Amino acid sequence: MSKSENLKAFFQDDGRTVILPIDHGTAIPVTGLERPGEVIASLKDTVDGFVVSLGVAQACKTELSGKGVCLRTDCYKPVYPGNPDTGPERILTCDDAELVGAQAVMNMCYPHHSHEMKNFRDCSELISESLETQTPVILESLPIGIGRPDDYTVENIGFVVRLAAELGSDVVKTAFPVDGTVDDFKAIVDAALVPVVVLGGAAMRDDEALLSMVKKAIGGGASGIAVGRNVWQHSDPPAVAKALRAIVHENESVESALKLIG
Repeated sequence: MSKSENLKAFFQDDGRTVILPIDHGTAIPVTGLERPGEVIASLKDTVDGFVVSLGVAQACKTELSGKGVCLRTDCYKPVYPGNPDTGPERILTCDDAELVGAQAVMNMCYPHHSHEMKNFRDCSELISESLETQTPVILESLPIGIGRPDDYTVENIGFVVRLAAELGSDVVKTAFPVDGTVDDFKAIVDAALVPVVVLGGAAMRDDEALLSMVKKAIGGGASGIAVGRNVWQHSDPPAVAKALRAIVHENESVESALKLIG
């Protein structure tokens, strides 16, 4: 299949998507993913696709059947004392994605990171492979690294989104700028060349704040969301997933979507 046909596994007829990343197990110790198959099964009817590690793709093939599957191709560790920050390392290929039935791949892209050139080579080699296999590449492009909201300014997000697109990414996943307005984000999306989806980041524990951010992103032209911890670490994952879907696919207001959570 072509890249555009593969992307249809994630993007609905409205051109938008609700993706659930559950690929955190190699990066950070998290609760809520002890039984990923159960998480997938409970949310499968609400979300459009999942981001998974190779191990989950293999272990949960039955549960993932019929949904968009995006294989995480890199491994990364957030910085902590005594652990040097070498950035993400690509460990898998587009061929691996095909072997486990994934329709897309995702890799971190860390502009401004001290090891950015190594990371850019990883991303570019993955994109080069994708031209042969027709596997869409989603670059998760963030200034310097993951979990650095102070660096997620309008200027920085605008740059990293365009850079990922210039490298050849088919979709860019990024953060909504901490100091950004709907118009600020619209300018970023308008210059992005490819669809942009917005991540949720660490669990907010604030439903209204999460839904408001997503509403602003969609209002600014985002083609969807890739929200993980704010769903599967929520006290009611199916309800918050339905609320997010209502905003993304049904253009519901924050107030209406909140009522779905209760």
